[in-house]
Amino acid sequence: MIGLPLVYLLAGLMFAAFAGLSALDRENAKRWGNAGFWGLVAISFLFGDRLGDLGNGVLVLALAAIAGSGRLGVGAPQTTSPAERERLAATYGARLFVPALVIPLLVLAGSLTLKRLPFVDPKQATLIALAFAALIAAILAKIMFHQPASAPLQEGRRLMDLVGWAALLPQMLAALGAVFALAGVGKTIGEIAIQLTPVDSRFAAIAAYCVGMAVFTVMMGNAFAAFPVMTGGIALPLVIGHFGGDPAVVCAIGMLSGFCGTLLTPLAANFNLVPAALLQLKDRYAVIRAQAPTAALMLVVNVVLMNALAFHR
Repeated sequence: MIGLPLVYLLAGLMFAAFAGLSALDRENAKRWGNAGFWGLVAISFLFGDRLGDLGNGVLVLALAAIAGSGRLGVGAPQTTSPAERERLAATYGARLFVPALVIPLLVLAGSLTLKRLPFVDPKQATLIALAFAALIAAILAKIMFHQPASAPLQEGRRLMDLVGWAALLPQMLAALGAVFALAGVGKTIGEIAIQLTPVDSRFAAIAAYCVGMAVFTVMMGNAFAAFPVMTGGIALPLVIGHFGGDPAVVCAIGMLSGFCGTLLTPLAANFNLVPAALLQLKDRYAVIRAQAPTAALMLVVNVVLMNALAFHR
């Protein structure tokens, strides 16, 4: 049956190619750091289930050691120059977007059709569709734009070198959330929050929930990780249970409060650090600085809205 192992295999082979190309890049003074880092990532995808908990833990520590020691650098992949890109853009125009637009269309079609096939894991149909869509888009781009076969890997390596260790933050934070859940951190934080929140003040309970969602999201880098902790610790027993708030309104605005925290944290790397890296901004936290006023204002608005809308009954 086709399932996640195939997706992991494709991802592992891709990172292994990045590692090999990095090792061959003599113009990059930090090529061995890049090769080692992406090689370890490849090992995690290819053999992670065989390494066990201890082996994977050591692998993560090795990744942190390479990234923390400053051994990662931007390589010089054999790809098109800025002048060549301008020429290609003028030649192909809007057709350059066709491979990128093919991916979401194929993912949507695959999500609806693959789960009906007996040899495909229905629970992983979307991820499988995404993997195949990326491969098809790469082949289509080669056919349309007459680029070398190595172009997707070289461009992928260039992107990974620009983003660096931040590319792995979503995966690491997901693992951290699982560790927190197993360690009972969420229950402990909920108990502390209840002790510190005045149970006779509805507005204080609302503020504690909304601000707690934002703060815990800043700590975790993910509002979805903060939601079960803060909702189970404050919203359910106090805002909904004690004061009678509408669960739909409370949860919807609570999640939006968590997204305010997403705008403020470098741990949400895909939103806040990756754009700065791709644009090669001098200030890697420029996106966060620009979003901070909006996040603070929206958090205040969320507290007011919850207080006004969640208790109409």
